[in-house]
Amino acid sequence: MDEIIFYDTLRAGLWNAVLISMPVLTVALVTGVIVGLFQALTSIQEMTLTFVPKAAAMLAVFWLSMGFMTDTLTGFFTRTIVPLIAGG
Repeated sequence: MDEIIFYDTLRAGLWNAVLISMPVLTVALVTGVIVGLFQALTSIQEMTLTFVPKAAAMLAVFWLSMGFMTDTLTGFFTRTIVPLIAGG
């Protein structure tokens, strides 16, 4: 296997990892900012107040975007990894 093919496959795999994780991480960021603003405005400094809504939002978005994640990952494997394994 050439270095170019290896690095291109690695780059494509990392980009797919970014695409797959983006919905969950975006919702975690937005939820964290909203809860942080709420805590700053109300002076409530409870640690579970930041964790529970963020975990619930991430779980909901993960459940909603499982189809997208699966399609992206299987597409990457069928287009990139399987032909490399098969020798094409």
